[in-house]
Amino acid sequence: MHTSSTTRHEAGHDRLSDVSGPSGGRVGRICRSPFGWMLIGIVGVGGVSAATATGPGPLQVLGVAAAVAVYWAVMRFVARRPMPEIARRGAAREALLGGGIGLGFILVSALVIAAFGGYSFSWAGNGFFSVVASAVTVSAGAAVTEELMFRGLALQALERLFGSRAAVAITAPLFGAAHLANPGATAWSALAIAIEAGALLGAAFLWRRSIWFVVGMHFAWNAAEQLLGIPVSGHTAKGLLSVDVAGSGLLTGGAFSLEASVVTVLIGVALAVPMFVLAHRRGGLLPRQRAAR
Repeated sequence: MHTSSTTRHEAGHDRLSDVSGPSGGRVGRICRSPFGWMLIGIVGVGGVSAATATGPGPLQVLGVAAAVAVYWAVMRFVARRPMPEIARRGAAREALLGGGIGLGFILVSALVIAAFGGYSFSWAGNGFFSVVASAVTVSAGAAVTEELMFRGLALQALERLFGSRAAVAITAPLFGAAHLANPGATAWSALAIAIEAGALLGAAFLWRRSIWFVVGMHFAWNAAEQLLGIPVSGHTAKGLLSVDVAGSGLLTGGAFSLEASVVTVLIGVALAVPMFVLAHRRGGLLPRQRAAR
């Protein structure tokens, strides 16, 4: 949810420390600590993702709804904190804005690589509706579950403990490391993901304070890659186009593809920096002292 003033934003963060009801003993206090609800939420949302990610389209859509429900339940009954980041009001606007930025990010990156001779595209001839349906369901599942875990749970919990800057500095490399098991992954691809995705999406969340905004970015990013025929973080799927790759792996991303290209990293940094600046101007970067209150 986007707020219109720094005062309102700060007041919202002060309410994050509100806890209602009895303490529930040591176990209750541990569960309601930032580390406690972060781990419980990640296990819950991650479990939903693992159970639905490889299923048919309808199951993946159901998994998206279940992941949001698990997140809501953990925040409501374990963390006992308000959830303006998943507010329904303005959700469509935030998702569309994020989607536009994510789509532009991928299209500009692919076009720059193509201009330097790294990519060339041709019509793949795959079924239009089946390809689009696959791109939508797979991308939605990944975007929602990963953003709930990394920006909704991990970043916000670590922000409470160490402040916003440290939270991004911790979650960004963790996000890169989470992709090390992907096909074609290397230490460089993990670093690239940490910078262009972990830091960028972290900055985007701090700026807008909306899960829907970062979900929109993440969804459009993944869907655009698949539709262009570009492997998504090393994973190849049928697209509307097919891509022929030539030249240096530093330009094209090699086996990991677009996200390991230096072009994408530089564009990601160019987007992340102004988002951090905007977040700072809106009072969205919490120092450690205030975050820990």
